[in-house]
Amino acid sequence: MIRRRPLLTLGAATVALPAGLLAGRAVHAAALVGQPAPDFSLTDTTGKTVRLSQFKGKPVVLEWNNPGCPFVRKHYQGNLQSLQKTYTAKGVAWLAINSTRDDSADYLPPPQLARWMTDQGASPTATLMDEDGTVGATYGARVTPHMYLIDALGVLVYAGGIDSIPSARAADIEKATNYVRQGLDELLAGKPVSKSTSLPYGCSIKYRNGTA
Repeated sequence: MIRRRPLLTLGAATVALPAGLLAGRAVHAAALVGQPAPDFSLTDTTGKTVRLSQFKGKPVVLEWNNPGCPFVRKHYQGNLQSLQKTYTAKGVAWLAINSTRDDSADYLPPPQLARWMTDQGASPTATLMDEDGTVGATYGARVTPHMYLIDALGVLVYAGGIDSIPSARAADIEKATNYVRQGLDELLAGKPVSKSTSLPYGCSIKYRNGTA
């Protein structure tokens, strides 16, 4: 088991948190909220090439995923599966992206990752492999789950945490404000997203270059 540094960084302040909890650190990335989302092409767990731009005309969710992370497992206790099922049925494209480097203890090869997703009852539009971390770095994804919303015009309109309570306790899900649900409901109603950023929380992504 890899020990994850228990630090949450808020501006210049550092606050101790339970082991395994990390918040996203500021990075220089090509993806900026309010700007067109950078296009990318990745293969899914079946080897099929999936391109972000093929979903233009519909909202898109990007979900950074790592089954080895307790925060991911928390949200796969019924929460993420429900969101995926609800919103893909409404025409939203949901892309789960795994940027874990292939020599990490948390890495799952595509067939195993696909099996894990199936076992969870997950139903994203695609589960994508980003072992070299290029797409994760472009979007500044730092943790799992790190969430992004893209509107039907291809503009990045949200980046941050899945909800408002940064914990690994499943009991907190019902008490939290789910920013992904809130943002998608606003997009589907033709409204602007009222909260465009929040502090992401979860486990650090194990990038190949070791920067996370």
